[in-house]
Amino acid sequence: MKVIRVHITGWVSSFRNPLFISGFQPTLALPPLSSIYGLLTAAKGEWVTPHDAAIGYVFQSRGKAVDLETVYESAGKLSAKSNINKREFLVKPEIYLYTPDLWLREAFARPEYPLLLGRSSDLATVTAIEEIELERVSETTYQDTLLPFPHPQIYGQVQALPTHFTAEMPRKPLGMRAYCLVTEKICYHGDALQDPEKKWGVYLHERIPGDFHVPDEREPRIRKPIDRDFEIATVDGVQMPLPGL
Repeated sequence: MKVIRVHITGWVSSFRNPLFISGFQPTLALPPLSSIYGLLTAAKGEWVTPHDAAIGYVFQSRGKAVDLETVYESAGKLSAKSNINKREFLVKPEIYLYTPDLWLREAFARPEYPLLLGRSSDLATVTAIEEIELERVSETTYQDTLLPFPHPQIYGQVQALPTHFTAEMPRKPLGMRAYCLVTEKICYHGDALQDPEKKWGVYLHERIPGDFHVPDEREPRIRKPIDRDFEIATVDGVQMPLPGL
């Protein structure tokens, strides 16, 4: 399968764990799909959702640390009090982003808005954009990636995460489901895609067909995918079976 592989790096990143509301804020080990589609949206300059692009990724970092940050707690319409929280962050993050939707090459070559790996202060840079051919294999290794849960061969931290958010304010999560954050090396037996250079498995989260609702501050509207005439690629064996879903 022909895809573009985009290598993106940063200094630090932090991905909020939705189980923690206040106090110490640990980071997820891997970005949720909503963060990846936020990255695509910034690059494209318009809303990009799972209806528009299939994606897969491998995310790595050099370690974790904890920082102090000032937060402001609203005490009324015109008043707020400051507080200090501890926030965990990842050091020297890098992501290899894969997509068969080749029209995104131009978006990453000339991003419309700053690219972020997490919070608004976590600036990121595109270091390489390559067109490669993923090879189909009967055995591969998954590590540092996000896969749907459950699957008998996959294990790791299980977390309910959104795929994307609405355009309206306040943001509302969409596509909530359970995912497995795979941080350890797992040998997978079965039909899969693999990066022939990196020798790791690439799991592609498929596009969702059909029109969809994109609310904004001005008026709700129905939008078609950016590539209106797309056909879902043949990726048998890539999307894992999900019993009952």
